[in-house]
Amino acid sequence: MSEQAVTSLKALRQAEDACTRCPLYRDATQAVPGEGRAHAPLMLVGEQPGDQEDKAGHPFVGPAGRVLDRAIAEAGIDRKAAFVTNAVKHFKFEPRGKRRLHKRPNAYEIDRCRFWLDNELRLVRPKVVVALGASAARSLARRPMTIARTRGKLMPLEGGNAAAQWLVTIHPSWLLRIRDDSDEEKQYRAFVADLRRCKAALG
Repeated sequence: MSEQAVTSLKALRQAEDACTRCPLYRDATQAVPGEGRAHAPLMLVGEQPGDQEDKAGHPFVGPAGRVLDRAIAEAGIDRKAAFVTNAVKHFKFEPRGKRRLHKRPNAYEIDRCRFWLDNELRLVRPKVVVALGASAARSLARRPMTIARTRGKLMPLEGGNAAAQWLVTIHPSWLLRIRDDSDEEKQYRAFVADLRRCKAALG
């Protein structure tokens, strides 16, 4: 499919669901497209759908999504005014009995799925884009990124939307893996602070 063939988010969702650009479609339940306003000023990009997202067909509806919802609300952002998506549209997992354990997408899978993220950026044309984690940062930058070096800094987004800025921060699922309560609260506050910088950039 050529980029010119995708002229709306509805058409993009249909095209993503038929995607065979990498092998992940074979085991996933379905593609999980981005959701939100057609011309949302803010785009949030995660890594990939999780188990609950794969089953529901919607992004960020599981535990990490609840952390994200809480954080963006504290940052003064209305999720309904944002476009929420992932760098990779199919769930990559490792079977473990009856469970499906998250497995990080590799560089090939991220790069092959960038076609869809590029189309979302072209159609939505957000003012600010947030990369939630290293996989999202790699997709947007088109190269590996170190979160610690770039976190919280607004940078010009190269490519299809020259007017946009983007910011790298952690993925909310990382917060769920912190065992120390005080450290978790500290890291959560830093996450909210990153999102507040995005809110300020929106004007």
